Amino acid sequence: MSRLQPLALRLLALTVPLVAKGFSDETLEKAAKSEGYCSRILRAQGTRREGYNEFSLRVEGDPEFYKPGNSYRVTLSAATPAYFRGFTLIALKEGKEGDKEEDHAGTFQIIDEEETQFMSNCPVAVTESTPRRRTRIQVFWTAPPTGTGCVILKASIVQKRIIYFQDEGSLTKKICEQDSASEGVTDKPILDCCACGTAKYRLTFYGNWSEKTHPKDFPRRTNHWSAIIGSSHSKNYILWEYGGYASEGVKQVAELGSPVKMEEEIRQQSDEVLTVIKAKAQWPAWQPLNVRAAPSAEFSVDRHRHLMSFLTMLGPSPDWNVGLSAEDLCTKDCGWVQKVVQDLIPWDAGTDSGVTYESPNKPTVPQEKIRPLTSLDHPQSPFYDPEGGSIKLVARVVIERIARKGEQCNIVPDNIDDIVADLAPEEKEEDDTPETCIYSNWSPWSACSSSTCEKGKRMRQRMLKAQLDLSVPCPDTQDFQPCMGPGCSDEDGSTCMMSDWITWSPCSVSCGMGTRSRERYVKQFPEDGSMCKVPTEETEKCVVNEECSPSSCLVTEWGEWDECSASCGTGMKRRHRMIKMTPADGSMCKAETTEAEKCMMPECHTIPCLLSPWSEWSDCSVTCGKGMRTRQRMLKSAAELGDCNEELEQAEKCMLPECPIDCELTEWSQWSECNTSCGKGHMIRTRMIKIEPQFGGTACPETVQRTKCRVRKCLRGPGMEKRRWKEAREKRRSEQAKKNIDSEQYPVCRLKPWTAWTECSTLCGGGIQERYMMVKKRSKSTQFTSCKDKKELRACNVHPC
Repeated sequence: MSRLQPLALRLLALTVPLVAKGFSDETLEKAAKSEGYCSRILRAQGTRREGYNEFSLRVEGDPEFYKPGNSYRVTLSAATPAYFRGFTLIALKEGKEGDKEEDHAGTFQIIDEEETQFMSNCPVAVTESTPRRRTRIQVFWTAPPTGTGCVILKASIVQKRIIYFQDEGSLTKKICEQDSASEGVTDKPILDCCACGTAKYRLTFYGNWSEKTHPKDFPRRTNHWSAIIGSSHSKNYILWEYGGYASEGVKQVAELGSPVKMEEEIRQQSDEVLTVIKAKAQWPAWQPLNVRAAPSAEFSVDRHRHLMSFLTMLGPSPDWNVGLSAEDLCTKDCGWVQKVVQDLIPWDAGTDSGVTYESPNKPTVPQEKIRPLTSLDHPQSPFYDPEGGSIKLVARVVIERIARKGEQCNIVPDNIDDIVADLAPEEKEEDDTPETCIYSNWSPWSACSSSTCEKGKRMRQRMLKAQLDLSVPCPDTQDFQPCMGPGCSDEDGSTCMMSDWITWSPCSVSCGMGTRSRERYVKQFPEDGSMCKVPTEETEKCVVNEECSPSSCLVTEWGEWDECSASCGTGMKRRHRMIKMTPADGSMCKAETTEAEKCMMPECHTIPCLLSPWSEWSDCSVTCGKGMRTRQRMLKSAAELGDCNEELEQAEKCMLPECPIDCELTEWSQWSECNTSCGKGHMIRTRMIKIEPQFGGTACPETVQRTKCRVRKCLRGPGMEKRRWKEAREKRRSEQAKKNIDSEQYPVCRLKPWTAWTECSTLCGGGIQERYMMVKKRSKSTQFTSCKDKKELRACNVHPC
């Protein structure tokens, strides 16, 4: 037996004979007849332990129903301090035993090949890749087609030489097909949160998308993560979800990397949103953590708004993103989740049909549903694998609870201490490094050497990259600082250790003067046993919409300040608010919606790469529609300082007004016959409009032309007139007879008149109208295959929304 053979398979072979006493003779007889490992998985279920809840199987969002064809993230996890070495995971149709291929429902997709693989003897089941201690694995499960009914997801856990199975409870999940009456109902959690107080979390985003990890067609010059945008929200608001359609805000993040519209949509849901989550973009997409810290953002949750969602664009790309959707931070035990770690693969927003990182814009019409990317999407995809392997992870997000406020009511005690060190940035001491010594940035501080309240040390390092003057000594490359274990204070024993102030509450009124408050909590009580007399709550007056008359403009409160535009030195920060209601008299709203002020960051230090500021963005590469724009900066430091790996050019998508569409016409028809049988007359010819002009395009020229014609001279006299009339009648009879013969030999195609134009598909922004010409009589002859119904399209309501 191979050393790398799944532990679940090897231990099951050992365990089944040992537990045979728990089986009936009938079960053993069936197991002996069974040839497939899928059957052996199910036969071993007699060894389960009742009420064993250290392990749990969860479908993302805890849905009760699945939508056929949709993909769901499935997580198998162990509660601290439990762990497992091996596992199996299967999905069965309800009531089926699993010894036939048709008994299994849906398909699994591997996320991390180092953790999971398909079983060799049971390809529909997932097991571990290598036996080792683990506390969590994840896979995607794609729901089966319509008509499958309920599905049972089952897991088995291998821990040492014991195998745990469950037919019901935490290792089994039943999920049923969503009927047509429930179409459009979200699969997200519907249970109310029972936790008390509020909790504060920090989201940290670790990008893992680089040329080293994803070499195929990697965009070296323009790779980046867009600004992170998201919120903590209630179950009544969903930012995005698998199987749903992208909003305009999600579309702009996915295609342009712009969070502006998404933030506007979030703020419009003011009652359903507690915190807007924002973090800066990352150019380039990956750098070592000792060069650039991972972006992070803090947010709060409460009983009503206990979900969090976010997204960020993987750029450049057609419409690819990563993120979390409606992650529930409230536990069933009425507490707050301590830590969430999720590995992320990209998903497609369904708005652009490009298949490579830098594909030209190709809008998806009609818009498709949001779905995870797979390795079999398209041969030109950078994630393509002809064997259908898993997509390598592109990012990981860590969500950690850093504070709880108010009276808590969870009944299960926490396994870890919530108290954390003060997160405010340290004030940097004056730098006395000689200008002739060129160093790298300081690494992050190491963990404290003491885990108790005894004093210890922590260390940081930097690297000497160049010494321009050998006569001037360069200081040490290591720095030490005294420290104590988490939650300890080196101040005197009567001092209270307090947390940071939590964000101000909303103003108590929406118009006029009201009050708002903020709170903090005690992180460490005095060692001498005295009471903390430091205030834990502050209240101040606030003014929203000073004028409250019908003619005044009503606005929301100011949002939180954005991060400083500079990482060191002086920069700018901004905050925003929105207009809730324009004046009733129709006048313009003069209230400012953006406010900016200067901000100071730590002093900038000399680094090897001395760069000029970024230039202004270039003009868009196109004069209309979607294009690209670039900006550059120059390397100012001397060449002898070594190579500089900072990028000198950036590119991003840009959008200008839609391109004009000129009128397009068919070719002229043949000239008609002269409208007289003798003397002077006229002939006409026509052409049809194929495309109506839009967005200021060239107008349509004439569609009918007339020209003079002359037939033989008309003869005078009644006898001659009678003769001409007789000749014309004979000519018409002759032509009619010829048509009848042709109709019998070569049947023609007869069409009904054009129908009226349909209503425009949209009220503004450019829609489509249709009209049809249906076949009235179709030839039975197979040679007239062009006799078909016709359809024409034209644009409508092209004015901006």
